[in-house]
Amino acid sequence: VQLQASGGGLVQPGGSLRLSCAASGSIFSINAMGWYRQAPGKQRELVATVTSGGSTNYADSVKGRFTISRDNAKNTVYLQMNSLKPEDTTVYYCNAGVRDFLGRTVQYWGQGTLVTVSS
Repeated sequence: VQLQASGGGLVQPGGSLRLSCAASGSIFSINAMGWYRQAPGKQRELVATVTSGGSTNYADSVKGRFTISRDNAKNTVYLQMNSLKPEDTTVYYCNAGVRDFLGRTVQYWGQGTLVTVSS
């Protein structure tokens, strides 16, 4: 199973970006999917998660600005980021709990995509 993240880049403060992450491989189903971020020298922190049923959870720092969604038919999770701030600058990682055809559930991580918010 592979998670391929895309959509990072450079944006001005107040701007928007949309991250995407597609899962591929031997997938029976996917439980929760999410986005995390990690600044240099700091622990990886949760940004947002979404269950297979569509329930969402957000870090307080992004509530009202970021929206997580998923397309179960495409095994893809999205993160719409609006009103971006310089402190949102870091590498973003997607995560998925993938259940394979043998009934095993394994957590997978994408390769990370850099978001830079700067004027």
